[in-house]
Amino acid sequence: MTRPFDAIIIGSGQAGPFLAERLTRAGQTVALIEREHLGGTCVNDGCIPTKTLVASARVAHLARRAADYGVMLGGPVRVDMAKVKARKDAVVQASIDGLTSWLENMERLTLIRGEARFEGPHAVSVNGETLTAPKIFINAGGRPVIPDWPGLADIPYLTNTGMMGLDALPEHLIVVGGSYIGLEFAQMYRRFGAAVTVLEYGDRLIAREDPEISQAVRAMLEAEGIVVHTGVRDFAVRPDAAGLRLTATGLDIPGSHLLLAIGRLPNSDGLDLAAAGVETDARGYIKVDDRLRTNVDGVWALGDINGRGAFTHTSYNDFEIVAANLLDDDPRQVSDRIPAYALFTDPPLGRVGMTEAEVRAAGRPALVGVMPMTRVGRAKERGETTGFMKVLVDAQTQRILGAALLCIEGDEIVHSLLDVMAADAPYTVIQRSVHIHPTVSELIPTLLGQLKPLD
Repeated sequence: MTRPFDAIIIGSGQAGPFLAERLTRAGQTVALIEREHLGGTCVNDGCIPTKTLVASARVAHLARRAADYGVMLGGPVRVDMAKVKARKDAVVQASIDGLTSWLENMERLTLIRGEARFEGPHAVSVNGETLTAPKIFINAGGRPVIPDWPGLADIPYLTNTGMMGLDALPEHLIVVGGSYIGLEFAQMYRRFGAAVTVLEYGDRLIAREDPEISQAVRAMLEAEGIVVHTGVRDFAVRPDAAGLRLTATGLDIPGSHLLLAIGRLPNSDGLDLAAAGVETDARGYIKVDDRLRTNVDGVWALGDINGRGAFTHTSYNDFEIVAANLLDDDPRQVSDRIPAYALFTDPPLGRVGMTEAEVRAAGRPALVGVMPMTRVGRAKERGETTGFMKVLVDAQTQRILGAALLCIEGDEIVHSLLDVMAADAPYTVIQRSVHIHPTVSELIPTLLGQLKPLD
């Protein structure tokens, strides 16, 4: 049996439902295929649940610091992990319910639960049925990397997905991976009360950032009691009375739980892309052009699977780019967007544009400004002076090249810089603005007024 549609979307992650809505509103019939959970990683085991857990962990942390603010609490702070999980589950379920209702009531949309595989450039099989369409959008996302360590098959281990099921506090959580996912879980579970050890293969944490960012984040985590080891090699694990024992270069660590956070892989290997002639790179990411078109006419790839961004916001922007080109006669493209993301530790790291290393590698004459948070009145009032703000500016054009804001509300403040960069306006627009006192953002003009040549 074959069913024809105007468009087929494989995967209901961030880009998929919004693209389905635009296409159906334009009068097209659409099949949206989802093999597991509506909403993809973000809704089920990514952004929404993890940031809900981060919020609970922050409350526990502030409660322990209550006396610093003159607030006296009775007895030690206790965390009920079952209730923490229940709160997280409720937030996630509300998101899933809203998305499900939206999709199930969308006119001209057929929602199909099952696993899709290509039969040809414009034909997909699912649940024993063949679907055809002149336009197919691959939005199948990614999954955690599982290493090939000696002994790993003999012990239980967790990924970001498995962490969502914990309703009891680990005695000792070993986190392998010192980047965004690993560090967020490390800090939140330390704040819940677990002993936490972070092991990183590289020579420093979050190696994509400039060294002083890595150093500051490490110091911040170690100040909360997290043990950090970098340059770790030759991992092996085995069962132990405590749960497991991990050995590596110069290390022998018992733990109750093991979290693997060492990267992600695209879900391209199960789609039988060869049947459609769709090309991938050496890592399995689907090759796309600046408008997210694959090498096969009428086939696009959006979200984590295309290797052009690994965030919910870049996935949503992928939808915007495709919809603009297909439906709005608006030639938007991937290269138009400015890289921006955040590390949701506490304080968070808001990042936009180029790092200092990238600016130096480009050979551009640049200015740099750095301000420690100990100079920011709002941070002192809140008792949260950890971190600093750093901005890089092109010395000739006065355009902001990049920024790293490791500070209270840095994940929000960074957008003021992003917007000026997107407007292609000089940094003086911010420098000469009158900001509200007392805020963190009011120090951005001061920071920009103290720029110095990058040596």
